[in-house]
Parts: sequence; C-alpha cells; structure tokens
Amino acid sequence: MNELAEPSRAAPAAAPTRTLLGQPFGLATLFLTEMWERFTYYGIQAVLILFMVGAASKGGLGLDDKTASSIFGLFLGSTYLLGLLGGWIADRLLGAQRAVISGGILIAAGSTLLALGNQSIFFVGLLVNAMGVGLLKPNVSAIVASLYPEGGARRDAGFSIFYMGINIGAALGSFSVPLFAAAFGWRLGFALPALFMALGVAQFLWTRPYLGAAGLQPAHERRGSWTPVIVFLAAVAVIVVLAASGGYALLALAYFVYLLFFAGLSGEERRRALVMLALFAASVIFWAGYYQQGGSFNLFAERYTNRHILGWDMPAGVLQAVNPLFVITFAGVFAALWIALGKRGRDPTASAKFGWALLLLGLGFLVMYFAAQRVLAGHLVLPTWLVFTYFLHTCGELCISPVGLSYMSKLAPQRFVGQAMGVWFLSLALGGNLAGQLTGEYDASHLDSLPALFLRIFCYGLIAGVVMLLITPWVKRMMAGVH
Repeated sequence: MNELAEPSRAAPAAAPTRTLLGQPFGLATLFLTEMWERFTYYGIQAVLILFMVGAASKGGLGLDDKTASSIFGLFLGSTYLLGLLGGWIADRLLGAQRAVISGGILIAAGSTLLALGNQSIFFVGLLVNAMGVGLLKPNVSAIVASLYPEGGARRDAGFSIFYMGINIGAALGSFSVPLFAAAFGWRLGFALPALFMALGVAQFLWTRPYLGAAGLQPAHERRGSWTPVIVFLAAVAVIVVLAASGGYALLALAYFVYLLFFAGLSGEERRRALVMLALFAASVIFWAGYYQQGGSFNLFAERYTNRHILGWDMPAGVLQAVNPLFVITFAGVFAALWIALGKRGRDPTASAKFGWALLLLGLGFLVMYFAAQRVLAGHLVLPTWLVFTYFLHTCGELCISPVGLSYMSKLAPQRFVGQAMGVWFLSLALGGNLAGQLTGEYDASHLDSLPALFLRIFCYGLIAGVVMLLITPWVKRMMAGVH
C-alpha cells in the first residue's frame, strides 16, 4: 500500500503544512464543499415533509401525516446509513477525495430528479440523493481528520470551524429554499439545491490540490472489491422494505460485533471501540430528538405558530434556519471554550459533553411541552417558543456533533477511520429513522398526542444524559491515551 495514505506512518505527506490563520489551508476546501452539500440537504429537509403533506391541488403529494413522517424518517436514516458504505468504499476502493467527488455528483443528480420528475421519479431522486450523501458526508469529515495527524485540541477546533461551514450552508439552504418554493413552486424550490451542489463539486475540483495526499488513496493495506458494496446495498434495500428501526439497530450491532471480535484489534483498540459504542448509543438518542426539527417541529410551525410578521406570512420552513444561525454564532465560542479548558487540563471528556448535550435536548422538549399545552388551550403560539428550543438544542448539538466527529476519528484505529465516520453517521441514521417514527405518533385529529410526544422525548433526554455523566470515570479509563 502507498504509505502516503497512512497518516500514522507518513503524517507530513498526508497533511499539507500550508496554513490559514493557524489551520491547514485545505480546511477551506472542505469547509466550502460541505457548506454546499449541507445547503442542499437542509434546504430539501426544510420543505420535504411540508411538500409531502401539502395538497395535491397546490403541487404537493397529498400524503397523510403518518406516511409522510415515515418517508421523512427513512430519507434521513438512509442518508446516514449509507455513510457506513461510503466510508468502506473510500477506505478500500476509491480514497476519500474521489468518494467526495462521486457523492457530490450523485447529490446534484438526485436533486435534479426532485425538481424534474413526477411522484415516482421524486422518490428515485430521494434515493439517489441519499446515496450521494452517504459517499460525501463521512469522507469529507475523514479528510478533515487527516489534516490533523497530531490530534488534540487543535483538531477539535478544526472540526468546530468545519462545523461552521456545515451550518452556514444549512442556514442558507433552510432560509432560501422555502422562500424560493413559496414564490415559484415546489419543483423550482428543489432545483435550487441541485444548482448549488454542482457549484460545490466544481469548487472541490478546483481547490483540491490544497489537500495534498490527505484522503487521496484508500487507507486500508489491502484493496477491496465491489462485491461487498453490492451485498451492502441489497441489505439496505431489505432494511428499507422492512421500514423499521430494528433493521438499523441490527446493522449497528453487527458492525460493532465485527469490530470488537473479528477485526483483529489489540486490547487497547478494543477498549476504545467500547467507548465508541457508548458514544454511538448516546448519539442515537440525541438525534432522534434533534431531528424533530424537520418533522413534528416543522408541522408545529406550519399549523400552530403565528407566522404573520410585519405584514409578511413567513413560510414555516424558514424557521429551520434558526438552528444553523445559532450554530454559526456560537460554534467559535464552543471551539474557544474547548481549547481554553484543554490548556488548563480541564477539558471534559467525550461522555461528559454528550451527557450535557442530552440534558439540553431534554430541556428543549420541556419548553415545547408547555408550548403544546397552550395549543391545546386553543391558542396560536409565537415563534419564540421554537426559537428558544432551537437555542437549547444548538448548545447541545455543539457539545455532541463536532466533538463526536473528532472523537470517533481519534478512537478508531487508523485503518478504520473512514468506517468510523460511517459508524458515526450510522448513529444519525438510526436517530433519523426513530425521529420519523416518533413524529408519526403525533395525530392531528388527537391534539393531546403532541404534548405527550414532547414529554416522552424530554424523559429520554434526561435519563440518557444522567447515564452518560455517571459513566464518565469509566470512559476516561477506557480511552486512556486519547485526548
């Protein structure tokens, strides 16, 4: 195998030394690529469930809430489930850079199908889009990790900056796509993400030399074949047909069994893999609640929120831009906080950060529980209820998402970094699928189901957060040597 593809053996070649404000120059390439990919993803997410439940006479699909929620959850789950395959393809076949390029092309093509097709082709477009996200998303993050072979707080800060790119794209997409769809129709609303993803691919190709050899070659010593790809896609098809979270959970369990017992890990690597499993479980719970933003929260904004502002009827999907705007505002604050605590030797370990994230998630749902009680009393509520909830969830997100990306790349053996990113996104897949199922428990004809849903998720977040804080001493012992 080419040693340039193995950062642990050839770090200088894998990570270009040119810097911009103390960060590798290639981070800007990845920042912009991910920004446009997230523009596409969150732009589609901001209008997807609203389009599916929208009346057919107004260009929507006219689906009922439960069916639309299931499709929404399957789309979210599939985008991240396919990330596990995308990581394997990069590690064994293409290398991360080629995987990113291929994924971007698929996303642009899938978004074009959403804009051009009829109902059947629309669902094909969702599938192609999900396959593209699965190729691009874990591997662009793996390349970020390759730029920081030394690890430590600087890598955490780099991931936080990278996360700002994610949320600039998410904010722009969540704001502009609903406005464009409201002004020009659903189809042209879906055309906007296709255009900007194409620009993202062009930008990556143009600035790719700044990445050097990071992610250029497959990371594994032995090159794989395409047979496992076909088998995996067949397994994914079975899971989608079953349309049950149990399929996602079974896949996650199977992968961790393989990693712990059949991947040839050393004792130290196996202990770190157990920490990855604990973080994975906490991540699933967090994202199952967090992704209510595009599901039950989006329906709440459409049906029960007073969106008449200074003579303007704000499209419900525009409120999806609040969360990424908060991330843009506070990502730098959290990055600086982790660095400052690290310099003093007081940086909380991953499990503690995850615990606080889950507690903040639960508090957000407690806010929405009281908002739903006002709806039960016959009132339209102000958008401030959702805005405050998004603020709490943003603080939780900044404790878990960039931190999770960084720790997965540090805990995984170097030969499994791409797959580790896929495993991280598999937790988002399971969380996203559960989010769709939870949203389906809301029944518009029985409005009391809404506060009951929010109260249940509050309890999940509270219990899981306390558990993660309690196991922090165990996590510190198991991940000794990882900072």
